[in-house]
Amino acid sequence: MSKKTCVFTSAALNYIPKVRLLFKSLRELHPEIELHLALSDVLPEDIDLDNEPFDQVHPLSTLVIPDVKGWAFCHNIVELSTAIKPFLLQKLLKRDDVGRVLYFDPDMVLFSRVDDLLDALDHANVILTPHQVEPETRLRAVIDNEICSLKHGVYNLGFVGVSASAEGMRFAEWWKQRIYHFCRADIPHGLFTDQRWIDLVPAFFSDVAIIRSPRHNVAPWNLSTREITGNFKDGFKVNGEPLGFYHFTGFDSGAHRMMAAINGQPGSQAGVLIDWYAKQTQSLASDPLTQQRWAYGAYSNGEKIQPLHRLIYRERVDLQRAFADPFDASNDGFHGWIHGQAKLEYPGVDGGPLGESLQQLTQQLTAGFTPNGLECLPWPRISRLAGDALTSPQQARRYAKRAWEILKQEGLSGIKRRLA
Repeated sequence: MSKKTCVFTSAALNYIPKVRLLFKSLRELHPEIELHLALSDVLPEDIDLDNEPFDQVHPLSTLVIPDVKGWAFCHNIVELSTAIKPFLLQKLLKRDDVGRVLYFDPDMVLFSRVDDLLDALDHANVILTPHQVEPETRLRAVIDNEICSLKHGVYNLGFVGVSASAEGMRFAEWWKQRIYHFCRADIPHGLFTDQRWIDLVPAFFSDVAIIRSPRHNVAPWNLSTREITGNFKDGFKVNGEPLGFYHFTGFDSGAHRMMAAINGQPGSQAGVLIDWYAKQTQSLASDPLTQQRWAYGAYSNGEKIQPLHRLIYRERVDLQRAFADPFDASNDGFHGWIHGQAKLEYPGVDGGPLGESLQQLTQQLTAGFTPNGLECLPWPRISRLAGDALTSPQQARRYAKRAWEILKQEGLSGIKRRLA
């Protein structure tokens, strides 16, 4: 008996109307595939998703993520929707009846069957699509597209396919471990949510297939080398091949149209696809789900969580251990600490220029959320300091006094920063 193929995407409640477009296209073209939604949100009891075009929804709380509330607090909505991807991937791969799993971003739409991708997973453990599959010929395009890929990642993680092989499972576990700590947009430190990590996959794992067909993952950053022809009646083609799936990324901000206008070739039918998607999403905008507030966007009293609040909690292991539920707005919770002690330790946290301590937090690279706090301590450095203290009582007193001062002011994370 052949095993199932599962497809999933990841989104918050307010993005489900757009998810419908993706899953509707999958239902029409691949009715044999099982469809799943990783929900980076809480599913209220009064919202019924039974009639949506997916087979199962997986709210964040069902994905077996350690210390999930504190971990979720460390991410904005885009980061969290991205960070849960490897957790559902692994959950689906572990099923005995599943042979392969594909992920598509929720702002994608399929326009023809993707049997070539499914066939590729019969021989590969992981399949990836690069942002570009042909070199640019204009310097402006090199800057806009190729250098952009060097910053954000060679492969677009709007799509990934994984086989339920031992090597595919090993990839899923590795990806999950990396994303648990490092799913953040921090280009200066070489991070762009989940995407930059995948540059390492062809080096770390065997039988990784790079899908270079121009028909897949068509997006505004590669329109300079992809000629789109055809129409909805006869079908669209990309460089003569049937259009597989199009990535409508950056649509709401207007960036998609702007990039497409810059990169699109004369006579390209990309504009027809873009106008169609605009019309489709415009009609979806009236759906009540689009007005749903993200459950992890505010404290329990309704106050919006500021990015600096998430940053401080992510970098302070002592706070993670003291406030397991940072969303709690009671006076003795993290919310109370932010509006009290944080103003003393981090000038600028409540507005105005950032003080030195906050600037350090924004510039450092750490493992982030680590509630047990032990595995990331720099033990070689600690051993050397301990040796100094044992041979010199005066040095031991100096270390102890300084450590106590730092602990009172900045907590354990402050000591860790100086040890590193």
